[in-house]
Amino acid sequence: MIINTHKISHPFIGKGKKIESMVRKAIFDFSLLCEVKSLAVALSGGKDSICLLFMLKAILGNGFKKVKLSAIHIDGDFSCGASFEKKFLKNLCDEIDVKIYFKEQKNTLKNFNCYTCSRQRRKLIFDIAKENDIDTIAFGHHRDDNIETLLLNLFHIGDFEAMQPKIKFQKFDKTIIRPLIYVSEKDIITFAKQNEILKTFCKCPMGQKSKRNDVKKIILNIENNFPNIKSNLSKASFLYGSKKALLGK
Repeated sequence: MIINTHKISHPFIGKGKKIESMVRKAIFDFSLLCEVKSLAVALSGGKDSICLLFMLKAILGNGFKKVKLSAIHIDGDFSCGASFEKKFLKNLCDEIDVKIYFKEQKNTLKNFNCYTCSRQRRKLIFDIAKENDIDTIAFGHHRDDNIETLLLNLFHIGDFEAMQPKIKFQKFDKTIIRPLIYVSEKDIITFAKQNEILKTFCKCPMGQKSKRNDVKKIILNIENNFPNIKSNLSKASFLYGSKKALLGK
């Protein structure tokens, strides 16, 4: 598959324009680019990370400071979500003049679980970042990921804790940012369909059996009676996070 990058060039139209506006708001609200010298997108190859890559490519140096941008892709037998293959991602990054780094993750079905896989993948991303003097990594977690995490933490450990838009990992001396934190998955799907960057096949053996998928179904059921549940949970997560920060917790 060949992607027509000219079709999704900046300035964006339709959902792309809306997503860009929300990414800019998140960058401003949470100072996501403060002290950033070199930024890499954790490019899984799915709709979220590809959308994020295009947004940051357009935004950096255009209303926000110019920061060196690259991408990191962790390959392996299993992927978290539907994603494109290495060749496609390499061609995509070449088209928009973004350097991409690859590393392979070794996984087997024995004792396989989402938590361990995620930690291993993040460790490999940090390794590449360290090797190439990249201080900040942008992840494609969006609003729906955020509120699903909020409920997972509430159900499992009784903590009303969602994803942080920006977090410093002292152990690795790296910072993670989430510029899509305000953006709904629905808008990203529309953007991906319009620009032919939507994959539907997921290689993860836990894809349909995960607790996150269960929570997604719960939210959809609640949404039938409370249509504003997603935006309200998102708003609540930031209000709670702000209060915790003020209290120094």
